[in-house]
Parts: sequence; C-alpha cells; structure tokens
Amino acid sequence: MAAFHEVLFPLDIALFSAGGPQRRTDVVALGSGAEERNARWAHSRRRYDAGYGVKTFDALSQVVAFFEERRGRLYGFRWRDRLDHSSAAPDAAVSPTDQTIGTGDGTSAVFQLGKTYGSFYSPYRRPIAKPVSDSVRVAVDGMEAAQGSAFTLDATAGTVTFQAGHIPANGADVTAGFLFDVPVRFDTDYLEVDLSAFAAGAIPKIPLVEIRP
Repeated sequence: MAAFHEVLFPLDIALFSAGGPQRRTDVVALGSGAEERNARWAHSRRRYDAGYGVKTFDALSQVVAFFEERRGRLYGFRWRDRLDHSSAAPDAAVSPTDQTIGTGDGTSAVFQLGKTYGSFYSPYRRPIAKPVSDSVRVAVDGMEAAQGSAFTLDATAGTVTFQAGHIPANGADVTAGFLFDVPVRFDTDYLEVDLSAFAAGAIPKIPLVEIRP
C-alpha cells in the first residue's frame, strides 16, 4: 500500500464520528418490471466524516495539523471504527479462535487476517490489512501459538507467517483474534474551516474514504 503513514487518527475524535460501509450495485429495471442486480465491487469501501467528532477548538487544531502532515489526500493513515474494530462480538474480549483465517496444508506458512460477516446465506470475508500488533492472537486447531516463536506478524499488511517447525499441518484449522484499524485517507484536498460557524455549533465536514489495495 503506497503513500501510507502508520499513524492513528486522534482516537478521541474518531470515536464520535459518523460513517460506515459502502457498496456499489448496478440495478437494471427490465420491461417486465423485474430487476437484475450486479455487484460491481467484491469488497465494501468505508466512508467516514470525522467532523462529527470535532467539538472543541483544540480538537479542530489537531485535525488541521493531522491534515497538513498527511498533505491532504496524499498519505493514508489508520482510522479506528468505533462500531467495527474487533474480530470478536461486540463487548466480547478477543480470543485466538474468533475468526478462521485458513486451513493448513503442511507447506503454506503465510495466512491473511480476515473477518467474516454473516453465516448462512452469503457470508462475506473482509481482508484485514491493519491489525493492532499487540492484540493479535493465533491458534492452530484450538491451541494458541506464541507470537515471535511460532509465528510473526506483519502489522502493515495483516499477514501471519508461521516459523519453521510450526507450519500448520494438513487440514489444521488456523484461527485468529485481533483488534484492527481501517486504512483511510482524506477525501478532500481542501479543509474548509469557518470559525464563526464552528463557534455557533456548526459541524465542519471532514470526509475520509477507505483505501483499497
């Protein structure tokens, strides 16, 4: 992922912001009145507005400084989604068996972290590229593996690499639990700040968009 700073957007501001996943679907109405629908994106893309989290002049100054250091849309950064930042169920602690990330074949050593949404009709597996490094726990067939000795983590790409002697055996269930951030960038090169409106309670618009590899 090019032009990316491994830095987290101010957490106290992000936690009060708005946003969520976006899909792109083509819908064609037929002459009969029926519809044909086609998904143009394999993965959703999240959008946020950080302006909702800006309540004070100090917070506004933090965002301006962060924007300038990222050079507007040039550099990406980490964003903590208050609603969706864990492999576990809401309010549950991270467990090494939260998410299945692969099945061993006796030779494959690298596994991509991911989170699955849904369970019956059409589960969606979301690749996770920006885990929080000290939160990642991994298990093979339910037995937790030790980070550092059994596996290493690339927290900039979301990959787990098992060391020699610890590569999952054929048919072994490889699972993981983790906290994660969303890779985003500013979706504008112009940060408009009206101090008179802000003082009167108006919310500045600070759009962010997820970066897809």
